[in-house]
Amino acid sequence: MNVVIVDYGMGNIHSLIGALRYIGVQNVTVSDQYQVLKNADKLILPGVGAFYKAMQSIKEKKLDQSLYDLVINNYKPILGICLGMQLMCLSSTEQGEHAGLGFIKGTVRRLNDNKTRIPHVGFNQVLVDDHLKLYRDMTGQIDFYFTHSFKAETDFPINQCHCHYGDAFIASYEADHIAGVQFHPELSQKNGLKLLKNFVEHF
Repeated sequence: MNVVIVDYGMGNIHSLIGALRYIGVQNVTVSDQYQVLKNADKLILPGVGAFYKAMQSIKEKKLDQSLYDLVINNYKPILGICLGMQLMCLSSTEQGEHAGLGFIKGTVRRLNDNKTRIPHVGFNQVLVDDHLKLYRDMTGQIDFYFTHSFKAETDFPINQCHCHYGDAFIASYEADHIAGVQFHPELSQKNGLKLLKNFVEHF
């Protein structure tokens, strides 16, 4: 199994590498090169930081073109984590209106801050659906670690699971070979390790 972490300069890469190796994935590569990404069995798009800066870096490296070809044209399985999940949406309203990668028909908006403190940081429960590949052999309300101020919104059926923080928001989505999680599985202890293992083994 060859897992490649997409390198665009913004991500919690060291923790992610450690988590993947812990679950038995020895061949973990970090790259922004098309040929390396093409040879991957699975791609992971990490992310920490601002949507606009991330997309700027992705475009400078021409990763938007590479990822579109691999994920959309060639159905390469991909998991977006936190900002990476948001980047796969059509657009974001963070610091203005900005286009995303467009893999998922959704928009990224700020969390509702009328009732809760922003950013949302810490462990929170996700009501999981064990019929989904991400949550295979996982049931009920499962704790995962979050740190974010924005959320993805969509009216399209993309197999969503939700978390409540003030209001309900999309904690994960799964559409064929494309998956995204708003939380950080690499920081979510055994639950996060199980989710990463499910992605690696079942997508």
